[in-house]
Amino acid sequence: MSNHAAEQTYVAKNESISTTAGEPVQELKRNLKSRHLTMIALGGTIGTGLFLASGTAIHTAGPGGALLAYGAIGMMVYFVMVSLAEMSAFMPVAGSFSTYGSRFVDPALGFALGWNYWYNWAITIASELAAVTLIMKFWFPDSPSFLWSGLCLGIIFLLNYLSVKGFGESEYWFSMIKVVTVIVFLIVGVLMIFGIMGGEFIGFKNFNVGEGPFNGGFMTILGIFMAAGYSFQGTELFGVAAGETDNPSKSIPKAVRSVFWRILLFYIFAILVISLIIPYTTESLASEDVTVSPFTLVFDQAGIAFAASVMNAIILTSVMSAGSSGLYASTRMLWDLAREGKAPKFFGQLDKRGVPVRALVATSLVGCLAFLASFFGDGAVYIWLLNASGMSGFIAWVGISLSHYRFRRAYVAQGRSLDDLPYRAKWFPFGPLFALALCILVILGQNYSAFTNGSIDWNGALVSYIGLPLFIAVWLGYKVVKKTKIVPLKECDFNVVGDKSEKSTQ
Repeated sequence: MSNHAAEQTYVAKNESISTTAGEPVQELKRNLKSRHLTMIALGGTIGTGLFLASGTAIHTAGPGGALLAYGAIGMMVYFVMVSLAEMSAFMPVAGSFSTYGSRFVDPALGFALGWNYWYNWAITIASELAAVTLIMKFWFPDSPSFLWSGLCLGIIFLLNYLSVKGFGESEYWFSMIKVVTVIVFLIVGVLMIFGIMGGEFIGFKNFNVGEGPFNGGFMTILGIFMAAGYSFQGTELFGVAAGETDNPSKSIPKAVRSVFWRILLFYIFAILVISLIIPYTTESLASEDVTVSPFTLVFDQAGIAFAASVMNAIILTSVMSAGSSGLYASTRMLWDLAREGKAPKFFGQLDKRGVPVRALVATSLVGCLAFLASFFGDGAVYIWLLNASGMSGFIAWVGISLSHYRFRRAYVAQGRSLDDLPYRAKWFPFGPLFALALCILVILGQNYSAFTNGSIDWNGALVSYIGLPLFIAVWLGYKVVKKTKIVPLKECDFNVVGDKSEKSTQ
C-alpha cells in the first residue's frame, strides 16, 4: 500500500474501526488545521522561558554565553523537531513518540516514554495553576489563591472539553498574542539601539561590559544549556497534535519549516536586543519577578507606560496557554496508552465529539491534587513532584531522537524508498545522533555541582536526578514483566493506522 493510500485509509477510519473482538475502537477527529499546528509548535516554545528566564541566562553567562547556549540548544531542538516531523508525517498518531518508541526501539521504552510524558505535563498543569495565583496577586494582592487557580483550571478544562477545534483556536490566539509581543519588543529594541527611541544611541557598548561578552567558564555556559533546554520544551507538542490534524503529510512539514526560523529569530534576536540595551551586570536581570522581566525593563526604558501591567497580562496568557497545551498533550497520551493496553481501558473512550473525556478528567484531577499538595507540609511533596518531572522533557527528546534513528534504518532495511516519505529529515544520521548526545549531556549535567564541591551533596543530587531513576524503573519494570526485546529492524511495524484493528481487517 502506498503512503498516500495508507493515509487515506487512516482518515477514512477516523470515526470507528473494529477490533478482533468486534468492539468499536474510536478515533480522534481530525479538526486541527495547518495554522493551528504551526501555532501550537510555535506557542509551545515562547513563554516564561523567554519572557523571564532569558534575563537570568544573560546575567549568568554574559550575552555571548547566552547566545551560544541558546543557539546550540536551538540547533538541537531543530533536529528533534525534524526527526519527529518525519515520523509524524508518515504515521500521525496521538501517542506520537510513545508509539514510535514501541514500534522502532522496544515496547518497554514506548511504555516508559508515554507515562513519562503524561506525568510531566500533568504535574506541569499544577505548576501553571500556582503561577496564575502569583500573577493575579500582582493586581489583586489580597485575593485568595484558590479563586484564581480554580478559575484557571476551569477555563483550560473547558477549552479542552468542548472540542479539539476549540483547543486549537484558543491556542492559536494565545500564541498570536505572544508572537505579536515579541515582534513589538524587537522593533522597539532596534529603535532604541540606534537612538531613534529613547534619545540615546546605544550600539554595542553594553555587549562588552565587565568580563563580557562571556562571563564564567564552560561549566557556567553548561548551566545555561539546561535553562535554554527548558525554555524550548513544548516544541514536540505538534507530534501529539498530529493525530488530530486534517492533512498531516502537508501540515507537519509546513509547520516545522516555518517554526524553526521563527524560533531562531525570536530567541536569538531577543537575547541580542536585551543584551545590547541592558548591561548583563544589571542585578535585576536575574529576578523572576515580572516587574523586572527583561521585556519589562526594555519597555520601561523606552518610556512605554504601564509596561509591567502589560507584560504581566501577556505572561498570564502564556501561562494559560502552557496549562491548556499541557492538559491537551497529557490527555491524548493517556488515551493512547489506554488504547494500546498500557493504561486502564477505561481511559480509552471518546465522547461523540471525539474528546477523550475520561482521560481529560483524570489528568485534571491529578494536576489539581498536585497543586493542592503545595499547600501542605511547606510544599515539600509538591517540590518533589516538580523535581521528578524536571527532566521529563529531555527524556522525551532522547526517545524521539533514538526512535527516529531506528525508524530511518528500519525503513531502509525493509527495502522502502525514502522518496515515499511525506517529509524527509535532513542531515541524517548526524541530526538525531547530535540531539541524542546533547540531551544526554544536559541530563547528566543537571546538577553537576552536587558532585564537584569536595563532598557529594546527596540531597541535592537526589532532588535533581529523581526523574531519571523513576523513568528507568518504569522502563525496566515493564521490560521484565512483559519480557520485551529490542525490535529487529526488519520487524519494525510501519502500519500507518497504528492499532491491531487494521491488521485484523486486512
